[in-house]
Amino acid sequence: MASILVEVGNSTEVELATVGNEGMIGSMIVLNVLRAWGHTLVQVGGLAVKLPVATLLAHLERQPLLRTILAQYQDAFTRQLFQVGACNLLHTMEERCARWLLMTQDRVGQATFVLTQQFLAQMLGVRRATVGLALGLLKRAELITYVRGRFQIRDRAGLEAIACPCYGHITAAYHRMQTDLSST
Repeated sequence: MASILVEVGNSTEVELATVGNEGMIGSMIVLNVLRAWGHTLVQVGGLAVKLPVATLLAHLERQPLLRTILAQYQDAFTRQLFQVGACNLLHTMEERCARWLLMTQDRVGQATFVLTQQFLAQMLGVRRATVGLALGLLKRAELITYVRGRFQIRDRAGLEAIACPCYGHITAAYHRMQTDLSST
């Protein structure tokens, strides 16, 4: 899983979006945009495929269905960007942490993953102490465990109940993408 980060001043970066097993980095290529939006940082290791831009452009020209698939993904990804922007402005830290942990689980495909509180604080654009308080609440509610940089989601339904509605909106956008693609 990777984070796409944008600089917000004073060399501070905040997460704009996450990408994992549902998508790709550089999906703007489908719109003929060949530059990055921000800085990409791998958060959780795993298998990834790297493809030269020229190779992907050649395939996009020869295979219209591939362009359709990537356009559908770009739509869902853009919806994630808008939703996270609104979420970061309007929702509590507990809601945002729950959303972020659920999205991480979705993208890495497992309930346990390695991540530091400092890194999570950076992704959410807050101090480590603020994240620590929110995680403490989730831990006391027995929704997660957290020991030495290792998270485990213990009660996904409970975490979903605490997460802000943004998690559902983002998830719905990716489900719509999959539904639309399965009908093509």
